[in-house]
Amino acid sequence: MKDQEMTVVEHLTELRKRIIWVLAVFIVALIVGFFLAGPLVDYLKQEPIADGVPIVSLHPSDALRVYMQVAFIVGAVITLPVALYHVWRFVSPGMEVQEKRGTLYFIPAACFLFIVGILFGYYVVFPMVMQFMTSITASMGADPNYGIAQYFGFMFNMVIPFGILFQLPIIVMFLTRLRILNPMRLAKARRYAYFALAVVGITLTPPEIVSDILVIIPLLLLYELSIWLSRVVYRKQLKEQEAWEQEYGGVETNEPVQ
Repeated sequence: MKDQEMTVVEHLTELRKRIIWVLAVFIVALIVGFFLAGPLVDYLKQEPIADGVPIVSLHPSDALRVYMQVAFIVGAVITLPVALYHVWRFVSPGMEVQEKRGTLYFIPAACFLFIVGILFGYYVVFPMVMQFMTSITASMGADPNYGIAQYFGFMFNMVIPFGILFQLPIIVMFLTRLRILNPMRLAKARRYAYFALAVVGITLTPPEIVSDILVIIPLLLLYELSIWLSRVVYRKQLKEQEAWEQEYGGVETNEPVQ
C-alpha cells in the first residue's frame, strides 16, 4: 500500500538514487578495468586467434584508445549485475510476492548468459571472420597489417552483440513472468523469429555456408530454449492462479492470466 501511494516525484527521486548508485559502481569498475586492461590486451594478443596477424599502431593515441575500450567493457561486465539488481528493485514494488522471488533469479542467469555470449562470439565467430578477412586481404596481394585500435575495435563490435543476443531466454522469461508474453505467442512467431535470427547470423558472419550454420544454429536453439522456459514459467503461473482460486473460493482476479 505504501508503494502504491508513492507520488511521481518520489518515484523519480528513487530512480535518480538508483542511477547514481549504478554510475558510482561503474566508475569504480572502470578504474579497475583500466588496471586490468594491460594484462587483458597482452592475453588477447597472444591468443591463437591473433597469432600470425601483425598488429601495429597507426596513431599515437591508439594504445590509449584500446586501453579505454577494454576498461569500458570490463567496467560494464562488473556493473551489469548491480544495474540489473537496481532495475529489479525499482520495478519490484509493482509485483506480487511470487513474482519478486521469481524475477530475482534472472539477475545471475542474465550475467552468466552475457559472459557465455561473449565467449561464443570470441572463440567461435571472431576466428572465422578473421580467417576470412585475412584470406581476402592475402588474395589481393596486400600484407595483413592491422592497426591495434582497428583490430580491437573490430573484435569488440563482433563479440559484444553476441553477449546481448544471448540474453534472449532471460528477456523472454522475464516478460512471461510479467504476463506480457506466453509460449503460445512465441510458438506462433517462430517462423518470423527464425527468419530474423538467420538474418542476424548471416550479417555477423562471412559469406560462407559453414560459418553461417555454426552461428545460426545456436541462435535458433536459444529461441527454442526461450519457448521452453516461457512454457515452464507459464505453467507455474497457471498453478499459482489455480491455487489462489481454490483458496479464495474461485473469485476472479483483476489481472487475468494470458
